Amino acid sequence: MSDALRIRSGPFGRVALLDMDQSLVRHAHPHCHVLLKVDGADTRFLVGEVVAPLSDETAVLINAWTPHAYVHDPAAPRTLILALYIEPSWLAGFRANWLASGGAGFFSAPVGTITPRIRKATVELAASMVHAPTSTDRHEELLAELMLATIERFSEWRSVGAGLREAAQAQSIDWRIRKAISVIKNEPGNIDNIDRLADAAGMSRANFFRVFEASTGVTPRVFLNVLRLEIAAHAAAHTRESFGDLSERLGFSSQAHFTRFFRNHAGVAPSQFRNVVRLAENAGYGGF
Repeated sequence: MSDALRIRSGPFGRVALLDMDQSLVRHAHPHCHVLLKVDGADTRFLVGEVVAPLSDETAVLINAWTPHAYVHDPAAPRTLILALYIEPSWLAGFRANWLASGGAGFFSAPVGTITPRIRKATVELAASMVHAPTSTDRHEELLAELMLATIERFSEWRSVGAGLREAAQAQSIDWRIRKAISVIKNEPGNIDNIDRLADAAGMSRANFFRVFEASTGVTPRVFLNVLRLEIAAHAAAHTRESFGDLSERLGFSSQAHFTRFFRNHAGVAPSQFRNVVRLAENAGYGGF
């Protein structure tokens, strides 16, 4: 079973140091998502339909809302991975146009060769999280250095987002899909059948699925699961809500089903996620 050695949560999003030996189902995140190997065996992710290797020399780069999966080889050794889930609004504090990291195309390719600067920042951040788990200010400084080095290496960072208005107009979401998304956001625990969303949108099932994925980049089920995972991760990190209550609020038939869902999407059980995040509690950070 995979282990979360450290997890940090804050205005920047989340940073997780994961000892991976378990597959992750096809999923997505509303974040700029970067995966960096710290130690162990080389491995690979499936980003969209592209196999992206993760090694000492390469990083896996996943744009927001891009479906991806991890298929672990049971015969392979474990891999220690630094997983970054970075809020576009935090990146916009460095450069306003980096708000574009919340959409498609911020990274032009799902894999790239890292620089010595990126490797050094990766190791320093991972080491600080392990050896100084309550040094939250230092963690954020190191994260900023790592993301600056990563974006400068892998994104057209000087010009990205320059045509955001035109892109937004070209990718405007059908009003019927917006209506379905509103239902998902307002009632994530009450959607026991995706067909209900098609009915809410006033569309046939086939047409609804086609237009929804064309508008958002993911299927309705993946979109719902993204939202449920983010609600669950926030509650685990920042509240004391019981997992039984959280499971019921998000519409799972049992707490065991919720735990399996969380592990299959985040790599660890929600109880471990909560316990590891709270290593930083002594620093008074995170509002626990």
